[in-house]
Amino acid sequence: MSASESPLVERVVDTDRYPLADPGGPGWAEAVGRARRDLAEHGCSVLTDFIRPELRDELRAECAAIAPDAHYDVETVNAYNIDVRTELPPEHPGRKTMRRGNAFVARDQIPSGAIIHRLYTDERFQRFLADCVGLPVIHPLADPLAGLTLNVVNPGMSHPWHFDTNEFAVSMLTQEPESGGGFEYCQDIRSAEQENFDDVRAVLDGDGEHLVRGLALRPGDLQLFKGRFSLHRVTEVGGTRARHTAIFAYSERPGVIGSVSRTKQIFGRVLPEHLAAAGNAVRGDALLD
Repeated sequence: MSASESPLVERVVDTDRYPLADPGGPGWAEAVGRARRDLAEHGCSVLTDFIRPELRDELRAECAAIAPDAHYDVETVNAYNIDVRTELPPEHPGRKTMRRGNAFVARDQIPSGAIIHRLYTDERFQRFLADCVGLPVIHPLADPLAGLTLNVVNPGMSHPWHFDTNEFAVSMLTQEPESGGGFEYCQDIRSAEQENFDDVRAVLDGDGEHLVRGLALRPGDLQLFKGRFSLHRVTEVGGTRARHTAIFAYSERPGVIGSVSRTKQIFGRVLPEHLAAAGNAVRGDALLD
């Protein structure tokens, strides 16, 4: 069997560090245990060198080839991704607006043979991630546009402070910019029971530096992040090279499809599946976004 015909996990993942084909084995237990400790202590875990060094150029080239297909629209947003015209009290952090200039390549624009697409649908990859985040199983989204996306932040643009809709996020930097584009977050700044608007407002106003952590990411590292409760952003990208990040979205339950409004905001379009699923969303908490 040639290298190109071998199973994807063995070909692209550093299986000495991350033995995805040996669930429950000592290497698996060590990697999972480290990820769980990091998530518990820091709200984030970076699995360094997840992709083999010799495959990183291929990973970068595949994603760079589809980056021009990203839906690009500079928007005025707030940290909660709700309508900026929503009536809120004068001191509410949702009244703080920012310019969102990042773009997304939708799942239906990513070739099925691409490394990130094949990883996203790989059952061993899913089983490993589920164990890392302490769940019995995770499911790819049923959404034909979301689930797997490529996030593109062009020079001069940023992805401002925001919260995720999912409790955990999985991502992989595939191309780093020449400068800027740093990942920053405020661990557990809110909870499922408490929005903690005062601290969120302090960060948005620039007075909450003590709450902000920076994280160094390199192409090929896999990042696990609790983004539902941790405010986070990507700072402005400098130089001439865009920042590319593959985002792997999963859910604890099958059949999840994004809302019409959020889908239109991110991808500039909706499909019949989104219209059919409208009104059937199930929320796990009562937070603002």
